[in-house]
Amino acid sequence: MGSTRMTKSLPLQVAAICYRRRGSLVEFLLVNTNGGNKWTFPKGSAETRLSHSQAAEREAAEEAGALGTIEPRHFHLYIHSKGVFWQPGGVQEFVVKAFLMEVHQMRRPDETLRHPTWFSPEESRRRLAKGREVKYAHELEAVIDRALDRIQFHHELWGAQPGTRARAAAQS
Repeated sequence: MGSTRMTKSLPLQVAAICYRRRGSLVEFLLVNTNGGNKWTFPKGSAETRLSHSQAAEREAAEEAGALGTIEPRHFHLYIHSKGVFWQPGGVQEFVVKAFLMEVHQMRRPDETLRHPTWFSPEESRRRLAKGREVKYAHELEAVIDRALDRIQFHHELWGAQPGTRARAAAQS
């Protein structure tokens, strides 16, 4: 995960790593950045009135129109950048808390220029890397890898039956 020094020195954002299952396949939901020339996960600033997972869930709904079940704890931290060095303000780095969210339903996103699109893990890695410095592309690649590990773990733990996880949690 990240070091304490790193997380305290950079501003924090939260991201919903939205996924769905298609049989044995997993797909990730990506959105266009505000500039429209890159792909990213739905993400934004944390809010004092919401938990970090609730803020990530809100971003998924606003930017991607994704509704589903979000995990209450982040599974990964990564570094993300905004801006470019040749423009005023330069490059700003953020620490991003990544929350895994299984999408059950889609609606029209509040932010219409985001163009939410489902991609395979391989295509997600490719789209997330395009137009980014290698350092940040590797950060996003690690998010996909960690998410796949966690999704596989949940699948093995709870089984393939929908609702099994909720029933098991209610029984414990």
